Amino acid sequence: MIGFVFLIFPFVLLAFVLLMEKVEEPLNEIAVEREIEHFLDDANADELDAFVTEGTDSALSRFRARLGLRRRRR
Repeated sequence: MIGFVFLIFPFVLLAFVLLMEKVEEPLNEIAVEREIEHFLDDANADELDAFVTEGTDSALSRFRARLGLRRRRR
């Protein structure tokens, strides 16, 4: 019986991980949407220009860097 448990455990663990991935995916999308809303509300001109010319990833990385510097100064 114990051997059966050891054989089935990896498959149960794999099923749990796949299920949690399905649960986590919509939550990550909501977080990104909120971050983009925050970006559009608080971005400076350079960051908005980067958003238009370079795309979302580059602009958000600049925005995060600026927010990180602001938090360190306080």
